Amino acid sequence: MIMASIKIDKIRKEFGKVTALGEVSLEISDQEFVVLLGPSGCGKTTLLRIIAGLETQTGGQVLIGGKDVSALPPRNRGLAMVFQNYAVFPHMTVYENIAFGLRNQKAADARIRECVERASSLMHIEALLDRYPAQLSGGQRQRVACARALAVEPAVLLMDEPLSNLDALLRLEMRAELKSVLQRSRTTTIYVTHDQTEAMSLADRIAVMHGGVIVQYDKPMAVYAQPRTTFVGGFIGSPPMNFIKVRANGARAVQLGSLAVEAPRDGEVVLGIRGEDLDTAESGLPLAVQVVEPLGPHLLLTGTHDAQLMRVVAPSQLAVRSGDVVQLRPRPGTVRWFDPASGQAL
Repeated sequence: MIMASIKIDKIRKEFGKVTALGEVSLEISDQEFVVLLGPSGCGKTTLLRIIAGLETQTGGQVLIGGKDVSALPPRNRGLAMVFQNYAVFPHMTVYENIAFGLRNQKAADARIRECVERASSLMHIEALLDRYPAQLSGGQRQRVACARALAVEPAVLLMDEPLSNLDALLRLEMRAELKSVLQRSRTTTIYVTHDQTEAMSLADRIAVMHGGVIVQYDKPMAVYAQPRTTFVGGFIGSPPMNFIKVRANGARAVQLGSLAVEAPRDGEVVLGIRGEDLDTAESGLPLAVQVVEPLGPHLLLTGTHDAQLMRVVAPSQLAVRSGDVVQLRPRPGTVRWFDPASGQAL
């Protein structure tokens, strides 16, 4: 198998007067699994289609293995793609579906058989090779689509929200399966999703996109623990990061109820804290609880502090009801600070 690094160099894409991508640059190492994460309309699928050669960029270059492939058609880029809607051929058996790309490459029958058996074994569908797609579940069809992509031994595998049509339990199963398979196949992979749980669990690195640009590119836990903007902090995590506008008056001191916190500067700042990083205490930051949601291993409390909404993860055994006031203290080192105007981390 040919391994490949990927370099996306100042890629721009404009649809008339609309800028879908504004000078996106990204480097992906050989065998790395990178997730493009962001809300609908952020440009992640457009970027993936440009890498695949299905969309033409307005400016910039795509390099795979150090070779500029910007002007090459998709079939000459050494990549395979898995789509959201499975895209399996209903008139072909599972074996024929998996073999499709290899037959287009005019591979020998012996190689086709070997590659189909390897890919179907990786996806645990070797017992389904004689069936037709109509006889398969949604999860099995997605496994066929993944096996077909892996069978051609691509230098790069592109995946566009491949699990979004599956139910929650099957998504969980497929996520673990996919991570295991791609670790073994060692294929450079770019995966598009709007699901931050998928991104956190699968990626070696996450590129968070917003408004056609990459706002943070880092390892999953770094993106989670040290968001560079309020957008990233609010998009990653469940519940999202809490943001409280406060004012530091002299000596950079911020008073939150009976809790004093040192800010990075005087004046108005935004304090960011994740709901799971707040512990209940006898005194501290007061939260007026409005809603209590029991979620099994913990409670999700929704309430307000200084008329600002907060969500807090609390122990399931905590005796609390709507209308109560609980006192909270952040765990050491978990408070983040942001500029209220730009949303950038301070």
